[in-house]
Amino acid sequence: MDKIKINNLEIFCNHGVFPEENVLGQKFLVSAVLYTDTRSAGLSDDLTKSINYGEICNFIEKFMKDHTFKLIETVAERLAKALLTETKNLEKIELEIKKPWAPIALPIENVSVNIERGWHTAYISLGSNLGNKEEYLNQAIKELGDTNNDCFVTQTSDFLTTKPYGITEQDDFLNGCLELRTLLTPEELLARLNSIEHNANRERLVHWGPRTLDLDIIFYDDIVYDSKILIIPHIDMQNRQFVLEPLSQIAGFKRHPILNTTVNQMRKGL
Repeated sequence: MDKIKINNLEIFCNHGVFPEENVLGQKFLVSAVLYTDTRSAGLSDDLTKSINYGEICNFIEKFMKDHTFKLIETVAERLAKALLTETKNLEKIELEIKKPWAPIALPIENVSVNIERGWHTAYISLGSNLGNKEEYLNQAIKELGDTNNDCFVTQTSDFLTTKPYGITEQDDFLNGCLELRTLLTPEELLARLNSIEHNANRERLVHWGPRTLDLDIIFYDDIVYDSKILIIPHIDMQNRQFVLEPLSQIAGFKRHPILNTTVNQMRKGL
């Protein structure tokens, strides 16, 4: 992806652990690498199709002057999120915050924090077989899109009625899938989904048992991820028609990074 670079933007503002830093202020240097597609702007000579680096510089200055944080780690994190959520066409950002007047009683050029943040695409499966199933699914979609500006639902499938999987002595499920644009890490996204399930009074009493709401991460970009609490891609998705059927409506040509088959191919292979 193309890059627009801003190097060492100088801003005088009030961030630091010590009270004097918050009152007296000091100089900070901000560098940013903005990841975007500049081809359309380059071919048309139209600034509206790119990112205006002058506006970005003014945004950074205003944000850093309007807020006060103890840690430059927090400055970087909050500023990166603000830029990503407020800047059209910005897909990813590398941000470095330098503190040349850091209160250290030793010769030093500066201290700095350098982070990289960006938008990711995740696919989430939804299911319910207790109570008002459709209402639970719609509420989950609404909650995912309504919180903190760090998640946006970009596509949803139809809701399909399916037979229960695993334990078959229970009511039919209503299932669907959605595409999500998110700034959250995989485990942060899992925590968000668990919170939404909790709001729907989800109880984890029996594995594969009845539930008001079930939300699973199927894909997250093209990563292969394995931790104690989360595996991506979903470990059993290729065997689940109630996942593959709705997912094929919105991402039929999405390719499994391990099996090297598309969602459509996995669905037809069941």
